[in-house]
Amino acid sequence: MTGDDLKAMLLATAAAMDASKDQLCALDGEIGDADHGIAMSRGFGAIRTALDDLTGETPTGVFNAAARAFLNEVGASSGPLYATAFMRAAAILKGKETVGANEARDIVVSMADGIAKRGKAERGDKTMLDAWGPASEAIQRTTPQSVLEVFKTSAEAAKIGAEETVNMLAKKGRAARLGVRSLGHRDPGAVSAALILDAMAAHLEENS
Repeated sequence: MTGDDLKAMLLATAAAMDASKDQLCALDGEIGDADHGIAMSRGFGAIRTALDDLTGETPTGVFNAAARAFLNEVGASSGPLYATAFMRAAAILKGKETVGANEARDIVVSMADGIAKRGKAERGDKTMLDAWGPASEAIQRTTPQSVLEVFKTSAEAAKIGAEETVNMLAKKGRAARLGVRSLGHRDPGAVSAALILDAMAAHLEENS
């Protein structure tokens, strides 16, 4: 992938977040304040605006632009978390003109690590890390042969992780106030994380 290819993938992800906005808000309404879908749609909408006129940029430049746009648009917890994730991805790709299978694996791993450290969360806390964590671990157990394989493997693991949050007790954020009442509900942040990776994989598959 070139920087322009990465840009196209993020634009496709922005469209997926728009399409999933109501679903994510409904999930958040069960254990939170029902605005997660709006935040994710706005954040990726800002990325769309920042990237629309950007051409010929390096992968690092694309991720840095995405980080700034998301942080400037989203003040809720997901803003700093995804901004950190994108900045980690930008840093890991510094000096590289293209993204191959190994670099794509580094993207997923560095994004998950950034989210974990910025959010001070652990697996099992019922957060987006319960999708990003399994995605990172799954891709580190394989030797991917293509960028598509990286994102497909990550997306599948993230989806399973997001589904497993239904049996978790929330320990972070607004949902933690519910105590045992948070059981039986999927975490919206984990679901949106799985949707992001799935949108990336779908875009790559359609354009491979």
